[in-house]
Amino acid sequence: MISKLTDKSPKKPTVLVVDDQPKVLKFMAIGLKLHGYDVITVGSGEEALEQVKETNPDIMLLDIIMPGIDGFEVLRRVRSFSQMPVITFSASADNHTEAIKLGANDFVTKPFQPDYMVKRIEALLGTDGHSAS
Repeated sequence: MISKLTDKSPKKPTVLVVDDQPKVLKFMAIGLKLHGYDVITVGSGEEALEQVKETNPDIMLLDIIMPGIDGFEVLRRVRSFSQMPVITFSASADNHTEAIKLGANDFVTKPFQPDYMVKRIEALLGTDGHSAS
């Protein structure tokens, strides 16, 4: 017997995670995928800008302190062409004010748990991981 599999639940948003530390990318990808998100991870500001233009993710999680193009510059450039929600994060809480001034929608201090980040994503996108349709 052949049956059609139909998924009536809405597709979860695509999250672009940007961090120069592979362990953070892996940690975030696993946590977000467990919550049903599609996840794209990149390790540099240059790659982040390419992915925003190519894949048009629903939201970006952006580390501030990175070599090359840092998170502040990525945010500056993204805001020149997109109003996609951006959650910035950094081990330095001192980066909060500048990130918000440059257009970040939220700021989270490292270290954090993926569940906390999911709550921030849901708040910004108006989604609820526990709702059923």
